[in-house]
Amino acid sequence: MTEPALVAVDWGTSRLRAALLDEAGTVLERSSADEGIMHVEGGRWAETLDRHVGVWLRQKPALRVVMAGMIGSRNGWVEAPYAQCPAEWSEIAAKMALVRRADGGEVWIAPGLFTRNAEGIPDVMRGEETLICGTNVSDGIMITLGTHCKWATLKSGRIETFASFMTGEFFSALKDHTILGRLAEDPVDNAGFVKGLQAAKRKGGLLHTAFQTRTTVLLGDMPGREVDPFLSGLLIGSEIIGGLELTKPDGMLHLLGAGPRAELYRQTLAAHGYKVIMHDPEQALIAGLARLMHLRGMK
Repeated sequence: MTEPALVAVDWGTSRLRAALLDEAGTVLERSSADEGIMHVEGGRWAETLDRHVGVWLRQKPALRVVMAGMIGSRNGWVEAPYAQCPAEWSEIAAKMALVRRADGGEVWIAPGLFTRNAEGIPDVMRGEETLICGTNVSDGIMITLGTHCKWATLKSGRIETFASFMTGEFFSALKDHTILGRLAEDPVDNAGFVKGLQAAKRKGGLLHTAFQTRTTVLLGDMPGREVDPFLSGLLIGSEIIGGLELTKPDGMLHLLGAGPRAELYRQTLAAHGYKVIMHDPEQALIAGLARLMHLRGMK
């Protein structure tokens, strides 16, 4: 076994994922749990972290812990200040926040980013900046998948600006908390996804087309088995139309995501005529955290 050099942690709203790395960035061990910041009560950040990485730290107390995600938000362990776009990686690294563990060891937390669009409306990200850093992409459009998807514009090694889309959260809300979700039936028929993509192109906007989920089922134009895929296609299609309108890519896109959802995005973007380069989010996170620490002069 090679010598441990760093503990990398992705601590988001719903989950905590940790990895023990050697000097080359190879993962030696992993730990994960449904203990995102919304599930940690009473500010027990250090106690929660210790449950997942404490055994590593006791074997080598000098190990640094470096974290990204909502743990650095106002509702997290400590609020790491936002870096302002356009931002270079060194500027992001410079704003990392330091927390001291009870044993005196260091915990470094990556900052988020904020930007303002042409109308002066602000947008923020936390965690995605580290993923993007880890891809080592310097120019182009990077799409990060998640509860809130981000479309980031990269130029000459810095994040120029970005736009957020609440696609994942809207899907959960429509599916679980509206009358549309009650129409869904099992087993799921994925033919509804293509119908949703087509619906996203209709006139009238998302609020109008979403209601058509109900009417098409009521009048027998679509079976209940297609409802969930239809909503997914409708929202992903709407996001992609909006993202392309905002970013105006030149024919190639980068996509940070894995699994079936990422493949749906890839296929949909390809149908719009775009070549898509895929990036693995776990590898990007580990590489991004290591790169930020290196930029701070710490290996």
